[in-house]
Amino acid sequence: MFCILLYFHTGRGISYTSSYLTETWYTGVVILLIVIAVAFIGYVLLWGQMSFWGVTVITNLLSAIPYLGSFLVQWIWGGFAVDNATPTRFFTIHFLLPFLILGLVRVHLLFLHQTGSNNPIGVNSNYNQTRFHPFYSSKDLTGLSFILPTLLTISLLLPYTLGDVENFIPANPLVTPVHIQPEWYFLFAYAILPSIPNKLGGVICLVLSIVILIILPLTETLSVARNNKFTLNQFLFWNFLLLLLLATTSNLNWCPTSWSSFHYYGSNFNYLLFFLFLNRSDY
Repeated sequence: MFCILLYFHTGRGISYTSSYLTETWYTGVVILLIVIAVAFIGYVLLWGQMSFWGVTVITNLLSAIPYLGSFLVQWIWGGFAVDNATPTRFFTIHFLLPFLILGLVRVHLLFLHQTGSNNPIGVNSNYNQTRFHPFYSSKDLTGLSFILPTLLTISLLLPYTLGDVENFIPANPLVTPVHIQPEWYFLFAYAILPSIPNKLGGVICLVLSIVILIILPLTETLSVARNNKFTLNQFLFWNFLLLLLLATTSNLNWCPTSWSSFHYYGSNFNYLLFFLFLNRSDY
């Protein structure tokens, strides 16, 4: 539920071209990166088969870094393999990073109050400001009234519905699962790895799938954002939504595993999105 809201929030910021609010945008991207790290480290703490082999695969990707790769992998593992030291230090990091996130959220809100919020049409809304309570607090409570029952239902009545059954098996370094894949909220990034034959290239694209958000302020100007014209950010938002849909609704075998299939699926959907953009009311 947390990842769903986080992705929606990021996607709305891209669609509304909010990246011209650079300080707010950069702190938000840093928060997103740290939350992804916390979510991955927390999944490792279950210490089942998928957790064990997930941390083995993902941390091994660091070995693709020239010169420092093997050293970084052993430093993270706390030894020459994933062992008892690994979940111990992961638990410590998993406990401490949320405090850093809390501090960054306060900085994020500080910049937001300085610059003000964006809106779908991109106009200056400084003259239409209103009190947070009761106008927006009632909206937040309405959203919470839908989200909280869903979260409680899944947590209390259906706790194993969204998990991988393989993770009920205790971690065993001698038995490799038939399929190794993360939870659905990381599939969009994990699907990049089999689509690139080079290991280092796959790692770079995996990281850039999130870090690329940092360059979005460079693609926007205040005038473009306020005129609400078709921008690169809006195009990237719909493509991001498309790739997220492809990754999360498939079993990774249907996902593009080569550049040719990626071009085939991507081009057809891009044609559709292009005509949807032409059908906008401001053209």
